[in-house]
Amino acid sequence: MKKNVLFISLCFIISVVNARNITFRVMQFNIWMEGTEVPVGFEAIVDQVIQSNADIVTFNEVRNINHIHFNDRIVKALKEKGKTYYSFYSDDSGIISKYPILSHASVYPENSDTGSIYKAVIAVGNAKISVYSSHLDYLHYACYLPRGYDGTTWKKMDKPVTNADSILKNNLGSNRVAQIKAVITDAEKEFNKGYSVIIGGDFNEPSHLDWTNATKNRYDHNGAVVQWPVSGLLKKSGYIDAYRQLFPNALTHPGFTYPADNKDADIKKLTWAPDADERERIDFIYYKPANKLTLKNVMIVGPRGCIVKSKREEEKTQDRIVVPIGVWPTDHKAILATFEIITEKK
Repeated sequence: MKKNVLFISLCFIISVVNARNITFRVMQFNIWMEGTEVPVGFEAIVDQVIQSNADIVTFNEVRNINHIHFNDRIVKALKEKGKTYYSFYSDDSGIISKYPILSHASVYPENSDTGSIYKAVIAVGNAKISVYSSHLDYLHYACYLPRGYDGTTWKKMDKPVTNADSILKNNLGSNRVAQIKAVITDAEKEFNKGYSVIIGGDFNEPSHLDWTNATKNRYDHNGAVVQWPVSGLLKKSGYIDAYRQLFPNALTHPGFTYPADNKDADIKKLTWAPDADERERIDFIYYKPANKLTLKNVMIVGPRGCIVKSKREEEKTQDRIVVPIGVWPTDHKAILATFEIITEKK
């Protein structure tokens, strides 16, 4: 018996000696038409990546304007500032990484600007992580219905729609459910290989964790309690909402990412529902740990304020918001999550 205990203890000591902890940061960043909506927007994207010290960034609204590949352009710009990243060609969504990209693929191709999903398998030490950048369909933005706006025409309606079944029926007119199912199906293959999975994205759909009885009379929800399907499918498949894991209270920590109060942009460009409180958490980082991956921290990066009924309003929440230095290039706020992974030493 003593020999067995000694052997097990020895194996544990060897495994600890041969392991090392790697901490890395993942940033979800909708860059609003590559930063073209504000002066020096592209340069601001570069600066914000550097300021965040992000190791992996999932981008949305990559446009490859004038046939110039955005990912190549930003990797070059970062290199000129002493920061080495890897990437690959993509359209609408994108990924850059300080760690080597072993392979990449298009999971859901962009078509008529209704969303896209890309995957990169990234080597973090001796561990492999499959990272997905997801920009889901923006049409049938059904969370506007309780606020009295049509989520496809963006026109003000005669009255709000607050019945959950009606809201969900409208929501299913989008491609979001099909898109997130494509991620889940593809990622399950990666997970079964022993890879952890991280999904960053602008989902253009709220979380069911944010439209509850506690929040039904806040933010122009007008009494609606909605089981939004994208977040529900991810939860059912074992994915963890990084922000809600550390900050489960949607009242004290709503975590709004849209619409951000960008002081360098015309307020009319920052709102699609000018008479409503359209604040929403639609940018997410989800993860599913297959290996020894743990979430250590998560925060919001961007202006402290949001746009509320066509007015610039500073948030009075307990959210941890890191206000950037310099120009903010987008109408979204970013999400920055810190992970730790235990890998074997070479």
